[in-house]
Amino acid sequence: MTQASAAPKADRRRHDREIIALAVPAFGALVAEPLFVLADSAIVGHLGTAQLAGLGVASALLTTAVSIFVFLAYATTAAVARRVGAGDLQAAIRQGMDGIWLALLLGAAVIAVVLPTAPALVDLFGASDTAAPYAVTYLRISSLGIPAMLVVLAATGVLRGLQDTKTPLYVAIGGFVANGALNLGLVYGADLGIAGSAWGTVIAQCAMAAVYLVVVVRGARRHGASLRPDAAGIRACAQAGAPLLVRTLSLRAILMIATAVAARLGDADVAAHQIILSLWSLMAFALDAIAIAGQAIIGRYLGADDPAGARAVCRRMVQWGIAAGTVLGLLIVLARPLFIPLFTGDAAVQDAALPALVVVALAQPICGIVFVLDGVLMGAGDGPYLAWAMLITLAVFAPVALLVPTFGGGLTAVWAAMALMMAVRMVTLWSRSRSGRWLVTGATR
Repeated sequence: MTQASAAPKADRRRHDREIIALAVPAFGALVAEPLFVLADSAIVGHLGTAQLAGLGVASALLTTAVSIFVFLAYATTAAVARRVGAGDLQAAIRQGMDGIWLALLLGAAVIAVVLPTAPALVDLFGASDTAAPYAVTYLRISSLGIPAMLVVLAATGVLRGLQDTKTPLYVAIGGFVANGALNLGLVYGADLGIAGSAWGTVIAQCAMAAVYLVVVVRGARRHGASLRPDAAGIRACAQAGAPLLVRTLSLRAILMIATAVAARLGDADVAAHQIILSLWSLMAFALDAIAIAGQAIIGRYLGADDPAGARAVCRRMVQWGIAAGTVLGLLIVLARPLFIPLFTGDAAVQDAALPALVVVALAQPICGIVFVLDGVLMGAGDGPYLAWAMLITLAVFAPVALLVPTFGGGLTAVWAAMALMMAVRMVTLWSRSRSGRWLVTGATR
């Protein structure tokens, strides 16, 4: 083997080690997050159907509210990683503190909106008369934990930017355990009912935020970074996050349109759609873990003025994305007959889901490319392009999906439209990655 041929292999192995070291803990943390809702549902479900229905409505509202602000993690990761690459840890942590202060401000604003409008929001989501009081109770109490939830997002971004995905994993596991114990104690031990579940979740979220703050504050003191809010820095964080907010809202609109179209097809189709959507979300966690590694690594390379290294690791992560997507697609095809009966014994639902799952399986390699390139461009701070690309994708997807009830094809056609959506995203992201316009180096973009 020549020295020239050995060098690329050594680079690939180094990139692989970096990707695995960041992606595996990130995947664990991502999977731990939805377990909060599952634990709450399992505990509250034994109180009664009305309480569980109320929890379902309130959780949907809270999840939507928090997911809108996921840019706090994404934008902070990219900005911090750039400064790490530039060798300025003081500025990196200072940037992270600006993101945390922005999270607190946004959290306070959300509380100010949710507390007085909780009954109207619950009614808007169509809660029944029996479930609505429980939904309002849970929503109002849980909204008090939103600032903590947003701080967790921002602080997670700080640690990812610092190339640390293990601490978020440990905090997520600890938060899940604490949440379960608190819910059991307050719901049944203290006999607080659904209010106890809400308070248990709020306390767990605040404890998670406190742990993150201790870690970040220690880092700030160690490197001499200021902890005080900086108006210019907070404004810069908001400006960097605005395009990612547009991207997230566009993606949420796509998912809502898909669900609305499935609902128009009939009960069996929408039930099958929800089952497939849950599997789609699980697959997304696996691929998003690689994207998170991409955000951290790409930001660091660009901050270190190494565009060649950024392009090389991007190429390697795309290979990872394709491989992961292919494996996931094969698993879906093989597990179809076993997976669907876990959720329903209704033959009509199974008949609707099985062919649609084939489309989902075939789309997974495309999803792998999309998730990776999405993470790469986020790590590069290329938010404006991501916003425009997602708006274009929404403009293509919406008319195609809305025509499904007219032209037929059932749920399989809905998921074919979802596959088309991912293909459009792949084209827009691939063309950007090939152009090299995202390779902007330096401590700031």
